Amino acid sequence: MTASWRFSALADRHRALGSALEDWSGMGTAWSYDADPTAEYMAIRTKAGLMDVSGLKKVHITGAGASHVIDRATTRNVEKLMPGRAVYACMLNDGGKFVDDCVIYRTGPNAFMVVHGSGQGFEQLTMAAEGRDVSIRFDDNLHDLSLQGPLAVDYLAKHVPGIRDLNYFGILQTSLFGVPAMITRTGYTGERGYELFVRGQDAGMVWDRILDEGKEMGIVPCRFTTLDLLRTESYLLFFPYDNSEMYPFEDQPCGDTLWELGLDFTVSPGKTGFRGAEEHYRLKGRERFKIWGLKLEGDKAPGNGAPVFRDGKQVGVVTQAMHSPLNNWTVAIARLPVDCANAGTKLTVHCAEHGEIAAVTSPMPFLDPEKKVRTAKG
Repeated sequence: MTASWRFSALADRHRALGSALEDWSGMGTAWSYDADPTAEYMAIRTKAGLMDVSGLKKVHITGAGASHVIDRATTRNVEKLMPGRAVYACMLNDGGKFVDDCVIYRTGPNAFMVVHGSGQGFEQLTMAAEGRDVSIRFDDNLHDLSLQGPLAVDYLAKHVPGIRDLNYFGILQTSLFGVPAMITRTGYTGERGYELFVRGQDAGMVWDRILDEGKEMGIVPCRFTTLDLLRTESYLLFFPYDNSEMYPFEDQPCGDTLWELGLDFTVSPGKTGFRGAEEHYRLKGRERFKIWGLKLEGDKAPGNGAPVFRDGKQVGVVTQAMHSPLNNWTVAIARLPVDCANAGTKLTVHCAEHGEIAAVTSPMPFLDPEKKVRTAKG
């Protein structure tokens, strides 16, 4: 494990499963287990899997100025977000370029929790809070266990009254196994899933009990990087691994617009005043590339960074690819020219391990394009 400064209460459990606890966002995280990642993928797609995603940063914003801080720092109109609801949002710099994404949870009239990854979310919030009647607190005691998959609701229904009535991006303040919990209808898999926010002192018990009781249902522990298989099919980006911070421009500084990433939907209609708003709107129609999908021939997935060619010239790069034995396809997220943002353009991916792979452009998400699975009711 690298020199992490944040620690999961589940670290010993991850080590017992074979993890070396690689660093992510300052926390030793279970990137690998002594198990088959494809089996974990299959469990989440057909049954359920449990992941420790506590490396996500949890930031509480409270006080009379809380909504003003979030309104300035993020792309969403939080005045339309009522207590008990959450929303996905982005954060930009002054140049209108993406610096982080987050989920905003409104827990009360003047109380929010913002959960973000390894970008500049905390810095954005603290900068926006300057001079306002607001308190910002970074919370590493709160752990985030993600129970994802079609059987997740069936398991939780045995213990949590009303869980079937919790709508997509809803929040339920409740108890689980006799301890306080905030359960949200969120996740990063494209499945119907739930995030269980519990105290660090309760996380081990909750983890153990779900895996013990859920074993007969097929619920298994899943490594953090199983998310890469799931997110590729479901068009869920992961900063900085799909961004120019990882694949820099030759002649420009790092930074991608929401138009280029396909995240412009996170800007509430007509909203102004958030950081980078003027440049965001000015840059519409000036995309230098597009995040877009590829469907590849065969069952060999190219590695991250594999170059994409058209007519013998490199035009793009694969940022994440996967093969699904369940759906019988090999698909990838890629950074491609704007004129390839369509269905049916023939390209070639040059893979260092598997050679040339024929590919064709495709809109995303590949799986459940109408998002009926993740938003299902009942």
